[in-house]
Amino acid sequence: MSGVARSRLAEERKNWRKDKPFGFHARPETLDDGSTNLMKWNCFIPGKPGTDWEGGFYPLSMEFSEDYPTKPPKCKFPAGFFHPNIYPSGTVCLSILNEDEGWKPSITVKQILLGVQELLDNPNAGSPAQSDAFVTYTQRLAEYRKKVQQQALKYPPPS
Repeated sequence: MSGVARSRLAEERKNWRKDKPFGFHARPETLDDGSTNLMKWNCFIPGKPGTDWEGGFYPLSMEFSEDYPTKPPKCKFPAGFFHPNIYPSGTVCLSILNEDEGWKPSITVKQILLGVQELLDNPNAGSPAQSDAFVTYTQRLAEYRKKVQQQALKYPPPS
């Protein structure tokens, strides 16, 4: 099965280089010996223009198992990331990343990253993963928006 995962990820990498959304970054990890680890990608997701997330450039890691694409990758922001659908560990709670819900082997790295970007500004109140952000979002929206804008400042685009 590992050959399937690696060949699919090599193809994903090639497609990403040809057709990546503006402002996004995604590349396999480079190991200390200079080799490439296709099973772990380091990504950055830009906050959508015109949203409270605008201006932020959010780091996300994607870890693929040998069962990919049968099983989805694990996607994580830094621990403590403030969002109703991001666990305190940083793990993203999104239906297309759940093999028992919306995951399909045809979903691409590009579709995952665009889906996570969409989730940032459109939290799913029906699937809370972090109580502080969820309560703030559902009960004190102005405070939530201010925290999101402050968080955007913590993740400036690379210069």
